[in-house]
Amino acid sequence: MAIAHSPSRATDSLATVLIAVGVVLLALLTLYLVGFDQGVISRSGMYLHELMHDGRHLLSVPCH
Repeated sequence: MAIAHSPSRATDSLATVLIAVGVVLLALLTLYLVGFDQGVISRSGMYLHELMHDGRHLLSVPCH
């Protein structure tokens, strides 16, 4: 007996892959902003800069 693949299973698989890629990209962007940005991109005032700075300390990333 052959098992037929339904189109909905392929669509579910594609959706899962796209969600996983989106989560990974968001995690990498967050890691960059908190760990390596040093205020280059996040120039929206001192509040965001201090938040990122505290995030670096929280993640044990050296910043100074």
